[in-house]
Amino acid sequence: MPLTPTERDRLLLFTAAELARSRHARGLRLNVPEATALIADTVCEAARDGLRLVEAVERGRAVLGPDDVLPGVADVVTEIQVEAVFDDGTRLAVVADPFGAGPRDDAAPGAVLPATETAVPEPVVTLTVHNTATVPVSVTSHFHFFEANPRLDFDRAAAYGLHLAVPTGSSTRFDPGATVEVGLLPIGGARIAIGFAGLVDGPLDAPGAKEAALRKAAACGYLGASADDMGATDSLEGVRA
Repeated sequence: MPLTPTERDRLLLFTAAELARSRHARGLRLNVPEATALIADTVCEAARDGLRLVEAVERGRAVLGPDDVLPGVADVVTEIQVEAVFDDGTRLAVVADPFGAGPRDDAAPGAVLPATETAVPEPVVTLTVHNTATVPVSVTSHFHFFEANPRLDFDRAAAYGLHLAVPTGSSTRFDPGATVEVGLLPIGGARIAIGFAGLVDGPLDAPGAKEAALRKAAACGYLGASADDMGATDSLEGVRA
């Protein structure tokens, strides 16, 4: 059975979560990947059951407590983010305090201490984004912005090959009807986009890749996408973040 990269990722998460459930049922305390997979999978299944975003997040937060994980895990895993498919489309679910709110021991081994400042390079492109949806939309720092929620209206061609110029692991929220200016940076490394919304699934700078992605986006109803208007920003071939 052929599967998309997104579907393969979902099955991998489910498999890890099932292993975590089995170990948890045997009375074992879970480690970081086990606890993360179990909570993320619970959120995804809650979305599949038809729950709203806030309800799915609360279900995920209720799965495990501090006593269900190994020492230090609650200090390392302070937030879990997962893209889940809800009745109104794919949305980012952010589970803060995934093991329940409470004081953290910042001196515990493996504890993550937040930095006072996070340096973010200057954006190479600034775009105006309008959320036409009736629900909030959140986009994470390294999501290929070109493939963000189809109800976000912006110049898709100009966003090709770029991600948000925000601290790693953070996200930008677009409230219903809101218009927000965002800065974008080139995707670095090998510049290969796999997964996301499936509009590219390959090298970003391959010949014809941008045009093909725009045609696919336009055919799927993504606002701001037009295969006939490539915009003022050409492919960022050779550019590195």
